[in-house]
Amino acid sequence: MSKTQLVVVLIAICVVDMVIPVPILGLILVHVVFTRPAWFREMVDRVYNIYS
Repeated sequence: MSKTQLVVVLIAICVVDMVIPVPILGLILVHVVFTRPAWFREMVDRVYNIYS
């Protein structure tokens, strides 16, 4: 995912979070904790590889 796409997705999540009183980011966190998707692990690995 490019940085532009990531920014667009984050802005969309913020807008939906402001319009709908359901904590969207909290629901995404619960999804990540319970399903442990591969994309999340890859993202964490990329973040820590940048700083090591």
